[in-house]
Amino acid sequence: MGIYVNPNNEAFKTALRSQIYVDKTLLIDFTNSIINTKQKYICVTRPRRFGKSMAAEMLAAYYSCGCDSKELFFNLKIAKTPDFKNELNKNYVIMIDIQKMRVDAKAQKQDILGYIQKSVIEELRTVFPNCVNETDYYLPKVLMNIYSKTDTQFIVITDEWDCFFREEKNNSQLIEDYLNFLRAMYKSSESDLFIKLAYMTGILPIKQYDVQSTMNNFKEFTMIKPFKLAEFVGFTEEEVKVLCDKYNMDFDEMKFWYDGYSFSNLKSVYSPNSVVTAIFNGEFASYWTQTGTYESIKNAINHNFNGLRDEVISLLSGKRITINPSGFENDMTSIKNNDDVFTLLVHLGYLAYDSRNRKVYIPNKEIAEEFGVAIRDSYKNSKISEVLKRSEVLIEATINGDAELVAETLEIAHEDETSILSYNNEESLGCAINIAYYYARCDYIMVREFPTGKGFADLTLIPSKFCDKPAMIIELKVDKDAETGIKQIKERRYQGKLKDYLNNIVLVSINYDKETKKHSCVIEHLKN
Repeated sequence: MGIYVNPNNEAFKTALRSQIYVDKTLLIDFTNSIINTKQKYICVTRPRRFGKSMAAEMLAAYYSCGCDSKELFFNLKIAKTPDFKNELNKNYVIMIDIQKMRVDAKAQKQDILGYIQKSVIEELRTVFPNCVNETDYYLPKVLMNIYSKTDTQFIVITDEWDCFFREEKNNSQLIEDYLNFLRAMYKSSESDLFIKLAYMTGILPIKQYDVQSTMNNFKEFTMIKPFKLAEFVGFTEEEVKVLCDKYNMDFDEMKFWYDGYSFSNLKSVYSPNSVVTAIFNGEFASYWTQTGTYESIKNAINHNFNGLRDEVISLLSGKRITINPSGFENDMTSIKNNDDVFTLLVHLGYLAYDSRNRKVYIPNKEIAEEFGVAIRDSYKNSKISEVLKRSEVLIEATINGDAELVAETLEIAHEDETSILSYNNEESLGCAINIAYYYARCDYIMVREFPTGKGFADLTLIPSKFCDKPAMIIELKVDKDAETGIKQIKERRYQGKLKDYLNNIVLVSINYDKETKKHSCVIEHLKN
């Protein structure tokens, strides 16, 4: 039993002892099915705090012959599968956390890749003293030598495999050496002999890192295409419902905050760290800033490609943007166009991807808040930044009946000269109002409606369950007058959709004058 070779099961024990644990052990049933097959090389990528390390620790606890984990798995889902005992603690496992070992190597001022191999080889020498020499320094060669003498195969679990491509992206020599190391470990005739199963986790996929297809023998499960591993990306809706019932948390509010990721065979996927933290704290809030990817979204958006800013504004207004993710080279430096920016943000978790329609969108309230902050910082000298700043106080201004401020803020959003919003495009009014009220997402569910025929975009703001603010109905008009909008709301009884909020509804009508390019606003509190 060592740190890297045949690790113990303490990390998985800690997970099981935690107050909140969701059983994802059926992942083991999948990995068992591909051992010593052509599909034995897999890479599972997802954003930070989506359970990558926990899954790796679970696999190590199950496979490692350095511990006895039968009792740990006895009451979990995997124990009910027919092949449960076949591989349980019967394998030589090598467990490598690239991120942690990078930090350790830097602290000791050692060559990073050399430190990783040296650390593993030293432990292999204690397990296979007759196969490993003190002068050995190249891990793939050591593993092959052990196999040739003992027929021993290894399950290699690598966490944060893409760390160098994210944290050392400007160190070209290290990246080249790392690629050569990966080829020897996983893409050679010898590696097919000493590798029984290779399981890698990271944030970025691996397929296109270089033209020589470093590891095209790996099957990838990503945020773009998770395939049959979709249920292991995050928490499913059924799992979240069980947690909400158990810990007396409001499910609708949980969904409002943390749902929104979806895949072709799984419509609702929740951010696991956020769900767990909300339950532990007993409070819904944005916990995304703790993931450490905030700077990444700003850096991605700061790539000033043609039309990028306009598409970002469309996302802010609630639209979905069509992208082609196939050209993304899976690193954070080879960003060539808008598609690459948005594909990167999908892998980082800042955008969700609708694979059926090939569209990206902002998934939930938590991400909407962080996305808005990042956009505001990235465009700090632009009008959109000013609009987003004003957006934080716009709800109170609307509730207080400050029609002048509401009209002024919408005018700034609508007149942004570099925006896709065309002044004489009816839909642009809806986009502008969605942006102006962007931070309303903190307290409201925003429902954008388009009446049949040649009508204009309306916006309904429905308070979230724990919000004591009034509901709002916003009507937009062109070349009429704001009073007409208020009259229309009353005549059409739009408030009937909000019957639970009678006597607590604010009616807002905004008119745009094409000739003067001015907006007028009337606000009225509905009284029955």
